[in-house]
Amino acid sequence: MTMKRLFAAIKVTPDENFLKIYYGLIKELHFAKVNWVKPENMHLTLKFFGETSEEKVEQINQVIEESLENFAPFIIHLKETGIFGSSYNPKVIWFGVGNAEILKKMAENLLISLDENGFLRDRQNFVPHLTVGRIKDVKHKQLFQSAVDKYKGSFIQEILVDSIILFESVLTPKGPQYKKISEHRLKA
Repeated sequence: MTMKRLFAAIKVTPDENFLKIYYGLIKELHFAKVNWVKPENMHLTLKFFGETSEEKVEQINQVIEESLENFAPFIIHLKETGIFGSSYNPKVIWFGVGNAEILKKMAENLLISLDENGFLRDRQNFVPHLTVGRIKDVKHKQLFQSAVDKYKGSFIQEILVDSIILFESVLTPKGPQYKKISEHRLKA
């Protein structure tokens, strides 16, 4: 039985402003060890399935399709910069999502439908965010925090959400590579 590491996400294609802030952060945080998400790999995860047998892909696709039936394309805003973890032990650098009411409804709908079909949801609630870096080590915690805070209120990018993609994550020595398995358009 072939297994694939799967996740459902909204693809994010960074614009000029996004990249300016992203590279600004990288420059500011040069002293910290951070695994930065490559711009071409940016995505907003809705559901991480983990190792899933290939036979389940069709069922996942069907559930995604059904859960999107009442959703038309909509716009979200990437804004804010923050961290997950504590200021003593930061783990992830993220861009926040504004204008997210429809996104939250859609994600909740998807997670409930998947859960009812045997793809159990994680315990935590869906918090819309875009992971831009995974923090490995930070020597200067205060310097780190003030660099992240510098972009705290920044508007980053407007994004049209018009599809959900089921991706396979292939782990390679150069970092993960994401292969599109299927794309589900919002049409209502």
